[in-house]
Amino acid sequence: MKNVGQSADYAAITARQKETWAAGDFNQIARQNVCMAEALCDAVDLHAGERVLDVACGSGTAALVASRRYCDVVGIDYVAALIERARHRAVADDLDAEFHVGDAQDLPFPDASFDAVLSVYGVQFAPDQEQAANEMLRVCRPGGRIALASPIPEGWSGDFFATNAKYVPPPAGIKPPLRWGTEVGLEELLGAGTRSISSEKRTALQYYRSIEHAGDVFLRYFGPAIRASQADSGRGLRGDLEAVFDRYNRATDGTAVIENTYLLTVAIRA
Repeated sequence: MKNVGQSADYAAITARQKETWAAGDFNQIARQNVCMAEALCDAVDLHAGERVLDVACGSGTAALVASRRYCDVVGIDYVAALIERARHRAVADDLDAEFHVGDAQDLPFPDASFDAVLSVYGVQFAPDQEQAANEMLRVCRPGGRIALASPIPEGWSGDFFATNAKYVPPPAGIKPPLRWGTEVGLEELLGAGTRSISSEKRTALQYYRSIEHAGDVFLRYFGPAIRASQADSGRGLRGDLEAVFDRYNRATDGTAVIENTYLLTVAIRA
């Protein structure tokens, strides 16, 4: 996976990343992302019978939304426990969706196999962004749609990931996931393989019992925050994270309603 002339060892970074995302239970974080998944399915107007891929699907949030529309859905993620959770969720909701363990940078599907390819805060974290983008383009049929919900450099996402990076800096040679949340980055990654790329900023609200509860949820269940807490050495990660949540809290009743601005993108495959 390491390309000649590149300093980043993508295979090693991917292996470490996989361990990080396997820590905790990302399903507890993804429950706040359902509105993004629904927005993506609306944006590409998924119809029954269309073949849909959810890349870096986690516990299957976007895949299950698409499945409720009677699409033929496949989800893929490199964390086996999350794929198992996605399968359990599909059975519990009596939904017909297929889930596989696999890497967004090496999708195990033929060319042009899907009408729509989705990812909610997923593919954006692949270390080799160009390869992940190329794989999405490869498996999407000509005229098909790629729909992304991406973190952006400003707002809650930008502040949250910047805070986490103070404690666990990103690997050398890796471009930031927030690149996917910029027009320039999207053009670099998807422009050559698409007819058009349209994006708009949307707001997703996250609900918690309190600011402290929000901190508890991320420090207990969110892999990157768990790793950062292990590297904290008493430097104040919890306080820093709670300050970010407080900065974007809309609630005035003691609970927390966190405003997260993200980029919703629809690209049409050339």
